[in-house]
Amino acid sequence: MFRTELSILKAPFSISHTSRIMTLGSCFSDEIGRYFSHYKFNTLVNPYGVIFNPLSLFRLITNTIDLKSPAKDIYVVSDGLYKHLDFHSNFSATSLSKLEERIVSTTHQTHQFLKKADILVVTLGTAVAYEYLKTSSIVANCHKIPQSEFKQSLITADSIRAAFDDLVVKMRAFNRNLKIIFTVSPVRHIKDTLETNSVSKATLRTSCNDLVGEFSNVTYFPSYEIMLDDLRDYRFYKADMLHPNRTAIEYIWSKFSEAYFSERTQVLIEKWKKIRKAIDHKPLDTNSEAHQRFVYETISKVEGFSTMFDVSEELNSLRKQLK
Repeated sequence: MFRTELSILKAPFSISHTSRIMTLGSCFSDEIGRYFSHYKFNTLVNPYGVIFNPLSLFRLITNTIDLKSPAKDIYVVSDGLYKHLDFHSNFSATSLSKLEERIVSTTHQTHQFLKKADILVVTLGTAVAYEYLKTSSIVANCHKIPQSEFKQSLITADSIRAAFDDLVVKMRAFNRNLKIIFTVSPVRHIKDTLETNSVSKATLRTSCNDLVGEFSNVTYFPSYEIMLDDLRDYRFYKADMLHPNRTAIEYIWSKFSEAYFSERTQVLIEKWKKIRKAIDHKPLDTNSEAHQRFVYETISKVEGFSTMFDVSEELNSLRKQLK
């Protein structure tokens, strides 16, 4: 026995293909969100891009609920593009008006989805935060602006809890059926030293533990612990030695499935996985009789899933291969 496998307990609620799911937070939310989308769950994946610190993330959720525009005084110009310090660099535009228009549009779309969402998966990346000195506000992204314009600090667990307490009041009035899954990102943030990363992750983990204990609609999934204590080997990291590789993410997803999916949903995912493999098959000759027969058979199988989730994209792709 050369590893310590975590025992994953069944969550107090389950996720199915009828659930509406939103992921928010660090880049690990992108990874989890991609799996949800790949397996045909109704998912909105990280609509604001990667957000690492919890205070900035909670402020974005609050603004989404209130349909509130972000602070006007932290729009900046970096690399010739307009950006906002509370948004990922994906939110960039050649003019201020275009950027504002995109932020407003994304906020409205996210508001509508979150209003009817069943599950919100929140991945906390780091407790290291940056205060923009011009406004004395903690921001989500520095956008390569000179470091002298920011002050680095560590957010406390008490600050995280207080910010979430305020947010929960709004959330309950906005969508009383929403269930929240917190997880701490297994990605290592070592730019500010390994020691700081350890303190940061410990702060986030303590905060999650407090929130799970306080709110009945909040659960915790141990992606951080799976990476740190179960896998616990550099062969499960990408070449940068910071991010989990595909094998690790697949394993963490399998553990997530155990916790939050019913047996029926897990079986459905396995069936779709086989169909997805067939759809992705690249033939040597698309016009051959064998491949045409294969396409017809695959279309028939895909149509069998149409009552469970939207398969129009896959059907269109397959039908284009028919002679």
